[in-house]
Amino acid sequence: NLQLHPNKLSYLINEKTGMNFNEFVNQFRLANFKEIALDKNNAHLTILGLAYESGFNSKTVFNAYFKKVENTTPGNWLKLAKENEFKI
Repeated sequence: NLQLHPNKLSYLINEKTGMNFNEFVNQFRLANFKEIALDKNNAHLTILGLAYESGFNSKTVFNAYFKKVENTTPGNWLKLAKENEFKI
C-alpha cells in the first residue's frame, strides 16, 4: 500500500514519465501482450483474448493504443514478429 492519494500518484507519474496514468499502465499491458502473443503455448488464443489476458478491457482501447505505439495493427505486428522469429 503506497499511502498516496490517487491524484498525487497520477501527478507524479505524469511529472516523471510524461504519460498520463492510463498510458503508463497500458505500456505494461502492451509489453505483456507482446510477450504472451509470441509464446507458442498461447497459440490457441485470439489476439483479443491475448489483449484481455494482458489487462486490456476494451477491444477499441487495445487497438487504438497498439496502433498509436507500434504504427501498425496487432495482427500485422504478430504476423511480422512470428516471421522474423523464424528467420533468426
